[in-house]
Amino acid sequence: MTKGMDVAQLGNFSPFNALKSTNLADLLDKIEVLQATQGQVLFNKGDTGKCAIYLLSGTISLRDGDQVLSTVAGGTDEARNPIAPVLPRRQSAVAMDDVRYFSIDSELLDVTLTLDQTGIYEVSDLSSELNGAEGDWMSALLRTKTFQLIPPQHIQMIFMRLKRVDYKAGHVVIRQGSKGDHFYIIKSGRCMVTRETPANKENIDLAELGVGATFGEEALISNEARNATITMRTDGTLMQLGRDDFQSLLNEPMIVSLNHDDADEAVTQGGKWLDVRVPSEFKASSKANATNLPLYLLRHKLDVLDRKTPYVVYCDTGRRSSAAAFILKQRGFETAVLKGGLNHSEL
Repeated sequence: MTKGMDVAQLGNFSPFNALKSTNLADLLDKIEVLQATQGQVLFNKGDTGKCAIYLLSGTISLRDGDQVLSTVAGGTDEARNPIAPVLPRRQSAVAMDDVRYFSIDSELLDVTLTLDQTGIYEVSDLSSELNGAEGDWMSALLRTKTFQLIPPQHIQMIFMRLKRVDYKAGHVVIRQGSKGDHFYIIKSGRCMVTRETPANKENIDLAELGVGATFGEEALISNEARNATITMRTDGTLMQLGRDDFQSLLNEPMIVSLNHDDADEAVTQGGKWLDVRVPSEFKASSKANATNLPLYLLRHKLDVLDRKTPYVVYCDTGRRSSAAAFILKQRGFETAVLKGGLNHSEL
């Protein structure tokens, strides 16, 4: 038990209930369990602090000035979700009796969700399009959907800024848990993708990659740690693109961000909302007529989406939705991202 909570208790709340137990355990050390007495303010209207507040016990009132808008009691379905998550806060929260609640940095929570759900390993869908082709790596790369979406001048700059790195068999290119600094393309040789899991500390082989395959992009998009280890299976050469060049030349041209008004207009004109949060988050609050397809299921459930429909993708902050939009763009979908996510208020 950490600070008055354990993994089982934390897993009763949304979206913690979608996280793997190891990630839940990691978050326990980052949670602060607090108490408030009758009349004490948990947060004020207008607050902009990026923290998610959850009610454990007792009752609070949500107020606008002296007016009570609603009440929330610990142990109810409503209390399983963060209290008034939109920033700046639109109400004040005041304890009506003795209250226990916990707080967690909302950015940390969202980063953890993104890492947890981005996928089983960090190999892009680009590699599946190449079908293991051993031909010229540059020609193979230019045939992928991703590079067809990038402005020609950007493609030229990408090839100019790629750095050649030679590796010997057995060299670890990226290690699970390390910071993501580069995007890689295999020019020659083969790489093995492995992953360590809580149940098996021995690395599990997930995939073998050949010429033209790419890896490393998801950690750059989500600003998260690597979720797999990539090791050279043979001697070979990789082409390396730095984080900043990847963002400006490859990622940003593919991701269209819309403010709330423009996103609403896009949906009115025939688009559709796509919510990539976990089902419990979607149930608590969502856009009207939105489709819920969690990020961690996205690659496996693309057949539920209509390729003729433009999608406006959203999550709480924009981090998970940006990763989802990149994946969808690779597969030929027309997408845009709700800038800042649901918890960003433009009022």
